[in-house]
Amino acid sequence: MSTTTDTARLHQRVAAADWTQLAEELDTYGCALTPRLLTPAQCARIAGLYQRDEQFRNTIDMARHRFGSGQYRYFTHDLPEPVAELRAALYPRLLTIARDWAERLGRPAPWPDSLEKWLAMCHEAGQDRSAQILLRYGPGDWNALHRDVFGDMLFPLQVVIGLDAYGTDYTGGEFLLVEQRPRAQSRGTTTVLQQGHGLIFTTRDRPVATKRGWSAGVMRHGVSTVRSGRRHALGLVFHDAT
Repeated sequence: MSTTTDTARLHQRVAAADWTQLAEELDTYGCALTPRLLTPAQCARIAGLYQRDEQFRNTIDMARHRFGSGQYRYFTHDLPEPVAELRAALYPRLLTIARDWAERLGRPAPWPDSLEKWLAMCHEAGQDRSAQILLRYGPGDWNALHRDVFGDMLFPLQVVIGLDAYGTDYTGGEFLLVEQRPRAQSRGTTTVLQQGHGLIFTTRDRPVATKRGWSAGVMRHGVSTVRSGRRHALGLVFHDAT
Protein backbone atom coordinates (compact mmCIF):
# COMPACT_ATOMS: atom_id res chain seq x y z
CA MET A 1 0.00 0.00 0.00
CA SER A 2 1.32 3.45 -0.92
CA THR A 3 1.60 6.22 1.66
CA THR A 4 1.33 9.98 1.19
CA THR A 5 5.12 10.15 1.37
CA ASP A 6 5.50 7.46 -1.32
CA THR A 7 3.11 9.37 -3.59
CA ALA A 8 4.97 12.64 -3.07
CA ARG A 9 8.30 11.00 -3.85
CA LEU A 10 6.88 9.44 -7.00
CA HIS A 11 5.67 12.84 -8.25
CA GLN A 12 9.07 14.32 -7.36
CA ARG A 13 10.89 11.68 -9.42
CA VAL A 14 8.71 12.43 -12.43
CA ALA A 15 9.19 16.18 -12.02
CA ALA A 16 12.97 15.80 -11.62
CA ALA A 17 13.42 14.19 -15.05
CA ASP A 18 14.92 16.37 -17.78
CA TRP A 19 11.76 16.78 -19.84
CA THR A 20 13.43 19.00 -22.43
CA GLN A 21 15.94 16.25 -23.16
CA LEU A 22 13.23 13.57 -23.14
CA ALA A 23 11.19 15.57 -25.66
CA GLU A 24 14.23 15.90 -27.92
CA GLU A 25 14.87 12.15 -27.80
CA LEU A 26 11.23 11.42 -28.58
CA ASP A 27 11.46 13.74 -31.59
CA THR A 28 14.60 11.97 -32.82
CA TYR A 29 13.92 8.32 -32.04
CA GLY A 30 10.25 8.02 -31.07
CA CYS A 31 11.27 6.84 -27.59
CA ALA A 32 13.09 8.18 -24.53
CA LEU A 33 14.34 6.48 -21.37
CA THR A 34 13.47 8.13 -18.05
CA PRO A 35 15.42 8.06 -14.78
CA ARG A 36 14.28 5.59 -12.13
CA LEU A 37 10.61 6.21 -11.33
CA LEU A 38 9.86 3.23 -9.06
CA THR A 39 11.99 1.74 -6.30
CA PRO A 40 12.93 -1.96 -6.40
CA ALA A 41 10.42 -2.60 -3.60
CA GLN A 42 7.62 -0.89 -5.54
CA CYS A 43 8.57 -2.87 -8.65
CA ALA A 44 8.43 -6.14 -6.71
CA ARG A 45 5.02 -5.30 -5.26
CA ILE A 46 3.56 -4.47 -8.66
CA ALA A 47 5.05 -7.59 -10.29
CA GLY A 48 3.62 -9.66 -7.42
CA LEU A 49 0.10 -8.51 -8.32
CA TYR A 50 0.18 -10.78 -11.36
CA GLN A 51 -1.18 -13.69 -9.28
CA ARG A 52 -4.10 -11.69 -7.86
CA ASP A 53 -7.02 -12.31 -10.20
CA GLU A 54 -9.20 -9.63 -8.64
CA GLN A 55 -6.83 -6.93 -9.90
CA PHE A 56 -7.48 -7.73 -13.57
CA ARG A 57 -10.36 -7.71 -16.02
CA ASN A 58 -8.80 -9.98 -18.65
CA THR A 59 -5.76 -12.15 -19.38
CA ILE A 60 -4.25 -12.45 -22.86
CA ASP A 61 -2.20 -15.45 -23.99
CA MET A 62 -0.07 -13.98 -26.75
CA ALA A 63 0.64 -17.27 -28.54
CA ARG A 64 -3.07 -18.02 -28.81
CA HIS A 65 -3.67 -14.73 -30.60
CA ARG A 66 -0.40 -14.92 -32.58
CA PHE A 67 0.90 -11.80 -30.81
CA GLY A 68 4.13 -13.56 -29.85
CA SER A 69 4.62 -15.67 -26.73
CA GLY A 70 3.97 -14.81 -23.10
CA GLN A 71 1.06 -13.27 -21.19
CA TYR A 72 -0.32 -9.93 -20.17
CA ARG A 73 -3.21 -8.93 -17.96
CA TYR A 74 -5.42 -5.84 -18.17
CA PHE A 75 -5.96 -4.12 -14.84
CA THR A 76 -9.46 -3.16 -13.77
CA HIS A 77 -10.18 0.55 -13.31
CA ASP A 78 -9.42 0.03 -9.60
CA LEU A 79 -5.70 0.57 -10.17
CA PRO A 80 -3.15 0.01 -7.39
CA GLU A 81 -2.05 3.38 -5.97
CA PRO A 82 1.51 3.41 -7.38
CA VAL A 83 0.14 2.67 -10.86
CA ALA A 84 -2.63 5.27 -10.69
CA GLU A 85 -0.36 7.93 -9.20
CA LEU A 86 2.41 7.35 -11.72
CA ARG A 87 -0.03 7.63 -14.61
CA ALA A 88 -1.44 10.85 -13.17
CA ALA A 89 2.04 12.31 -12.64
CA LEU A 90 3.18 11.51 -16.18
CA TYR A 91 0.11 12.75 -18.08
CA PRO A 92 0.69 16.53 -17.80
CA ARG A 93 4.36 16.10 -18.77
CA LEU A 94 3.47 14.05 -21.83
CA LEU A 95 0.56 16.33 -22.71
CA THR A 96 2.91 19.16 -23.69
CA ILE A 97 4.74 16.86 -26.11
CA ALA A 98 1.50 15.41 -27.48
CA ARG A 99 0.12 18.87 -28.26
CA ASP A 100 3.36 19.90 -29.95
CA TRP A 101 3.31 16.78 -32.14
CA ALA A 102 -0.34 17.35 -33.07
CA GLU A 103 0.42 20.93 -34.13
CA ARG A 104 3.31 19.83 -36.34
CA LEU A 105 1.23 17.10 -37.98
CA GLY A 106 -1.83 19.30 -38.42
CA ARG A 107 -3.96 17.02 -36.26
CA PRO A 108 -6.59 17.81 -33.62
CA ALA A 109 -5.35 17.98 -30.03
CA PRO A 110 -8.47 17.01 -28.05
CA TRP A 111 -6.69 16.28 -24.77
CA PRO A 112 -7.72 18.48 -21.82
CA ASP A 113 -5.35 19.48 -19.03
CA SER A 114 -6.91 16.87 -16.73
CA LEU A 115 -6.40 13.13 -17.21
CA GLU A 116 -9.76 12.52 -15.52
CA LYS A 117 -11.55 14.72 -18.06
CA TRP A 118 -9.78 13.02 -20.94
CA LEU A 119 -10.76 9.57 -19.70
CA ALA A 120 -14.34 10.78 -19.27
CA MET A 121 -14.27 11.81 -22.94
CA CYS A 122 -13.01 8.33 -23.85
CA HIS A 123 -15.87 6.74 -21.90
CA GLU A 124 -18.46 8.98 -23.54
CA ALA A 125 -17.14 7.80 -26.92
CA GLY A 126 -17.54 4.14 -25.92
CA GLN A 127 -13.92 3.50 -24.88
CA ASP A 128 -14.55 2.58 -21.27
CA ARG A 129 -12.29 -0.41 -20.50
CA SER A 130 -8.97 -0.09 -18.70
CA ALA A 131 -5.95 -0.42 -21.00
CA GLN A 132 -3.29 -0.57 -18.26
CA ILE A 133 -1.39 -3.85 -18.45
CA LEU A 134 1.00 -6.03 -16.51
CA LEU A 135 3.14 -8.18 -18.79
CA ARG A 136 5.00 -11.39 -17.96
CA TYR A 137 7.54 -13.16 -20.17
CA GLY A 138 9.52 -16.36 -19.54
CA PRO A 139 12.35 -18.03 -21.48
CA GLY A 140 11.59 -18.06 -25.21
CA ASP A 141 8.77 -15.48 -24.92
CA TRP A 142 8.59 -12.40 -27.14
CA ASN A 143 6.16 -9.74 -28.32
CA ALA A 144 5.42 -9.14 -32.00
CA LEU A 145 5.70 -5.65 -33.45
CA HIS A 146 2.40 -3.79 -33.04
CA ARG A 147 0.69 -0.51 -32.17
CA ASP A 148 -1.65 0.03 -29.19
CA VAL A 149 -4.54 1.82 -30.87
CA PHE A 150 -7.76 0.88 -29.06
CA GLY A 151 -10.21 3.28 -30.73
CA ASP A 152 -10.63 6.77 -32.16
CA MET A 153 -9.84 8.46 -28.83
CA LEU A 154 -6.07 8.16 -28.88
CA PHE A 155 -3.22 9.59 -26.82
CA PRO A 156 -0.02 9.50 -28.89
CA LEU A 157 2.46 8.53 -26.15
CA GLN A 158 2.67 5.69 -23.64
CA VAL A 159 5.13 4.40 -21.06
CA VAL A 160 6.49 0.96 -20.17
CA ILE A 161 8.33 0.40 -16.88
CA GLY A 162 10.70 -2.45 -16.15
CA LEU A 163 9.88 -4.35 -12.96
CA ASP A 164 12.76 -6.86 -12.90
CA ALA A 165 16.54 -6.43 -12.99
CA TYR A 166 18.03 -6.89 -16.46
CA GLY A 167 20.97 -9.30 -16.44
CA THR A 168 20.06 -10.65 -13.00
CA ASP A 169 16.38 -11.63 -13.11
CA TYR A 170 16.34 -12.17 -16.88
CA THR A 171 18.38 -11.80 -20.07
CA GLY A 172 17.22 -10.87 -23.54
CA GLY A 173 13.81 -9.21 -23.71
CA GLU A 174 15.01 -5.86 -25.04
CA PHE A 175 12.36 -3.34 -26.08
CA LEU A 176 12.10 -2.95 -29.85
CA LEU A 177 10.90 0.07 -31.81
CA VAL A 178 10.77 -0.02 -35.61
CA GLU A 179 10.09 2.97 -37.84
CA GLN A 180 8.72 2.45 -41.34
CA ARG A 181 10.36 5.01 -43.63
CA PRO A 182 8.84 5.97 -46.99
CA ARG A 183 10.80 4.63 -49.96
CA ALA A 184 13.52 3.32 -47.61
CA GLN A 185 14.20 0.35 -45.37
CA SER A 186 12.89 0.39 -41.80
CA ARG A 187 14.98 1.69 -38.89
CA GLY A 188 15.09 -0.22 -35.60
CA THR A 189 15.93 0.90 -32.06
CA THR A 190 16.57 -1.42 -29.10
CA THR A 191 16.44 -0.41 -25.44
CA VAL A 192 17.36 -2.30 -22.29
CA LEU A 193 14.68 -1.55 -19.72
CA GLN A 194 16.33 -1.30 -16.32
CA GLN A 195 14.30 -1.99 -13.18
CA GLY A 196 12.15 0.97 -12.18
CA HIS A 197 13.00 3.03 -15.25
CA GLY A 198 10.37 4.02 -17.78
CA LEU A 199 10.53 4.15 -21.54
CA ILE A 200 8.28 6.73 -23.16
CA PHE A 201 7.40 5.82 -26.73
CA THR A 202 5.00 6.67 -29.48
CA THR A 203 1.68 4.87 -29.67
CA ARG A 204 1.58 4.89 -33.47
CA ASP A 205 3.87 7.47 -35.16
CA ARG A 206 6.08 10.54 -34.68
CA PRO A 207 6.55 13.80 -36.61
CA VAL A 208 9.27 13.53 -39.26
CA ALA A 209 10.63 16.62 -41.03
CA THR A 210 10.52 16.41 -44.84
CA LYS A 211 11.12 18.84 -47.70
CA ARG A 212 7.37 19.46 -47.79
CA GLY A 213 6.94 19.97 -44.07
CA TRP A 214 6.04 17.45 -41.39
CA SER A 215 4.84 13.90 -42.05
CA ALA A 216 3.95 11.00 -39.78
CA GLY A 217 6.62 8.33 -39.39
CA VAL A 218 4.78 5.07 -38.67
CA MET A 219 6.25 3.13 -35.75
CA ARG A 220 5.59 -0.23 -34.12
CA HIS A 221 6.97 -1.70 -30.92
CA GLY A 222 7.62 -5.15 -29.46
CA VAL A 223 9.96 -7.17 -27.25
CA SER A 224 12.87 -9.39 -28.34
CA THR A 225 13.08 -13.00 -27.21
CA VAL A 226 13.71 -13.51 -23.49
CA ARG A 227 16.69 -15.86 -23.20
CA SER A 228 16.51 -16.68 -19.50
CA GLY A 229 14.59 -15.82 -16.33
CA ARG A 230 11.31 -13.96 -16.04
CA ARG A 231 10.56 -10.41 -17.21
CA HIS A 232 7.67 -8.32 -15.86
CA ALA A 233 6.75 -4.88 -17.18
CA LEU A 234 4.06 -2.32 -16.43
CA GLY A 235 2.38 -0.71 -19.44
CA LEU A 236 0.76 2.71 -18.96
CA VAL A 237 -1.62 3.79 -21.73
CA PHE A 238 -3.27 7.21 -21.56
CA HIS A 239 -6.53 6.33 -23.28
CA ASP A 240 -9.02 3.60 -22.46
CA ALA A 241 -10.07 0.75 -24.75
CA THR A 242 -13.25 -0.21 -26.56
